[in-house]
Amino acid sequence: MAATGEGSLVAISDLHVVHPDNRTVVEALRPGHEDDWLIVAGDVGEFVADIEWALRLLSNRFAKVVWAPGNHELWTPRDDPVQLRGEARYRHLVELCRGLGVVTPEDPYPVWDPDGDPVLVAPLFLLYDYTFRPPGTYTKEQALARAHETGVVCTDEILLHPDPYPTRDAWCHARVRETAQRLTAERAGLPTVLINHWPLVREPTRILRFPEFAQWCGTDRTADWHVRFEARVAVYGHLHIPRTTWYDGVRFEEVSVGYPREWRRRVTPPGQLRTILRSPAHQPV
Repeated sequence: MAATGEGSLVAISDLHVVHPDNRTVVEALRPGHEDDWLIVAGDVGEFVADIEWALRLLSNRFAKVVWAPGNHELWTPRDDPVQLRGEARYRHLVELCRGLGVVTPEDPYPVWDPDGDPVLVAPLFLLYDYTFRPPGTYTKEQALARAHETGVVCTDEILLHPDPYPTRDAWCHARVRETAQRLTAERAGLPTVLINHWPLVREPTRILRFPEFAQWCGTDRTADWHVRFEARVAVYGHLHIPRTTWYDGVRFEEVSVGYPREWRRRVTPPGQLRTILRSPAHQPV
């Protein structure tokens, strides 16, 4: 599965379509070219019906949609008719995506190659393991205690069930181990675009207003992946702080829309697709 033609690889995340204003943003998303591929880096929504609505709409508009799940897709809200939890919920969403023609972390990694310079586009599902701890805490238990003391506790602690794993961090460790093995075996020397809802490195979390929240934002086990797997670009969301940063010479793109109360404060209108890679036909002269 390889891209050809004149399209670009573009990205967005954290659509949160449960909010009517965000739903309007998604309805307005359009490709710039019929060959454009769209990366959706998680947090489409919480309810399976909402996730299906958004991904169906986007898959009908873009040449290819590549999805990596966020924490909100993995929640089990009590009002969702689909009450699957943990791994079973994730696998249900994978099958939903396959029915829509959307690429998931369980599918063969597609190759984006409009110009003879192929790049492996790798959607990842890695979770977090409480290793991005706030200053002055040295264990998961201390980090969680600090979060409860300050009142900054991620809703995952209530709604994101790790079944059949005993903990979310155990699930994370299994996903990291399996994904590293797969990338090593299947990359075949190609550079990559690594897509994960949570940042692969800790540095983007340093600017969080509440440092206690960082423990739900990734794992130290992926700190070298952007170098190890020769990433051209690493794409993530989750933080609701859209920006471009560089680590070890690799470009990191945070591509989230976020909640209406957040994007209304920004100068840039919501729903601006971030260009990850351009085809030669679209390179600025």
